[in-house]
Amino acid sequence: MSHRILVTRSSMPAYEEYCEEIKDIWESHWLTNMGSKHNLLQQKLLQYLDVDKIDLVTNGHMALELSIQALNLQGEVITTPFTFASTTHAIVRNGLTPVFCDVNPMDFTMDVTKIEALITDKTCAIIPVHVYGNVCNVEEIERIARKYGLKVIYDAAHTFGVRYKGRGIGSYGDVSCFSFHATKVFNTIEGGAVSFHDDAFGHALYNLKNFGIRGPEIVESVGTNAKMNEFSAAMGLCNLRHIDAEIAKREGIVLHYRSRLEGVAGIQFSPIQRDTQPNYAYFPVVFDEKRFGASRNEVMDRLAANGIGARKYFYPLTNSFDCFHGTYDVYQTPVALYLSKRVLTLPLYADLELADVDRICDVILQCKNET
Repeated sequence: MSHRILVTRSSMPAYEEYCEEIKDIWESHWLTNMGSKHNLLQQKLLQYLDVDKIDLVTNGHMALELSIQALNLQGEVITTPFTFASTTHAIVRNGLTPVFCDVNPMDFTMDVTKIEALITDKTCAIIPVHVYGNVCNVEEIERIARKYGLKVIYDAAHTFGVRYKGRGIGSYGDVSCFSFHATKVFNTIEGGAVSFHDDAFGHALYNLKNFGIRGPEIVESVGTNAKMNEFSAAMGLCNLRHIDAEIAKREGIVLHYRSRLEGVAGIQFSPIQRDTQPNYAYFPVVFDEKRFGASRNEVMDRLAANGIGARKYFYPLTNSFDCFHGTYDVYQTPVALYLSKRVLTLPLYADLELADVDRICDVILQCKNET
């Protein structure tokens, strides 16, 4: 069998570059607590992401969970089940009730035509998710939020570096939460960030991530420990130097996938969104079994048999998790349910060879040709 192809692989700088970056950590012995690496990365990300304010945290989940807490929200939050567990868990762990809005079938983001029907006197916020790098309808979400006085927290884990209408995606809404997990377009090994506008929110967020400590003898509120360490920040500084080249490589891979699979009956891609500078974070394919002739699961199994990893991402929906058994009705989000049973994210990372893309596509097309 040919070499195994993973569904994703972490981008890393040259070994020598990282060693050089962390060299002064040995000299200073400053490993955490907002050291020089942390502060420099925060400054550079503020510029690169084109946002008003930003704070770094230990991972993307803490970005979400602490942002919700910093806003002191209570009641119900409208969100989507077509997302990673973190989104829903951050809401529930804050004692809030998720109210699930369906997604639209084109770009898989929250269906804005269905939001207002879900708003009650208990609704306090909307938490939409930019999915696979696809940008939500930020204008309509903003209109609805203003009309009803709701906060908007974007789960922007998939949209590092994405720009919409000339603005960094993290500048939309009240808050945007990024993940810098090892598998993301940009990684700090583990890490995350919160972009925001309001100083009072930033003060509350900092307190939450650092035990409420504001000075050597001042602890003004109760918090936790969600600080990014210096080694993670150093990885981020290295990876940020190469991020544009990494995204360009991803674009070439996505274009090759499209050239091989476009026009094949029963295969649906994410759209190319207008006014958007994408980051090519994922390559999701929706398989219509009736038209394609093979199910998503059959394609995934065939890929696996040929040493190729693919992921049912997102499956299952968060509103059908075992831990929520009997709590939510998955049939109230039928489009999300349909997609979750048919979407497959294909291997995509900067170092993926085009010959491997051909190998993946050949296996997929064999599934169709054999029906």
